[in-house]
Amino acid sequence: MTSTVLVTGGTGTLGRHVVPMLRESDLKVRVLSRSSRQPEEGIEYFVGNLATGEGIDAAVAGVDTIVHLAGDAKGDDDKARTLVKAASEAGSPHIVYISVVGAEHDSFAYFAFKRGAEQVIADSGLPWTTVRATQFHDLVLTLAQALGKLPVVPVPAGFRVQPIDTRDVAARLVELAQGEPSGLVPDIAGPKIYDLKDLVRSYLKATNRRRLLVPLFLPGKAAKSFRAGINLAPTQAVGRHTWEDFLAARG
Repeated sequence: MTSTVLVTGGTGTLGRHVVPMLRESDLKVRVLSRSSRQPEEGIEYFVGNLATGEGIDAAVAGVDTIVHLAGDAKGDDDKARTLVKAASEAGSPHIVYISVVGAEHDSFAYFAFKRGAEQVIADSGLPWTTVRATQFHDLVLTLAQALGKLPVVPVPAGFRVQPIDTRDVAARLVELAQGEPSGLVPDIAGPKIYDLKDLVRSYLKATNRRRLLVPLFLPGKAAKSFRAGINLAPTQAVGRHTWEDFLAARG
């Protein structure tokens, strides 16, 4: 019997890779979306909102696995509670959750929300698997684009990044979704560690922009943690696609 997988956040940056990979694995796929969409071959769309709980019961009914990708700058713990409650009432699906490298540190609010969601899922009594990833290429690009609009570009001094391609993360999530519940599994990280200033400089070069880069020392606990490298996983550099590959693919 073909398994049914629900993907929350299935229309987002990561979800747009996860969903077709699941279909290629001959799984039945449901996608939770906040707006209605036409069904596709092997893919059903369910309208729902994890912030309010609307539509979640119908989306989780009868699924074997939930790949939980839906996230935001805050409130991920509350969304996880909504999902876990509905999933527990529907049966005992395997929840696969994507978190972030460094989530165990409380120096950054976003990490704290991710860690909160991890804990909600781990304490749910449901079978679960959580994997933490480093920052996506897409996120680094968004930052570089914003900085590149300035005539003089301030770059946080001492910040390093180990960006990973969403395709690499998606492939790992699909693998985990088809495996046994494994708890917290090893992190996944991009193949190279870069100084943030070098990433910004390479983006400017690729887009034919000339800007003066100025190092900016940021005070505070969060900035200190980033300078210490809490967002890095050098021993888990399993990603295949580099930042240079990502820029080249964008033309």
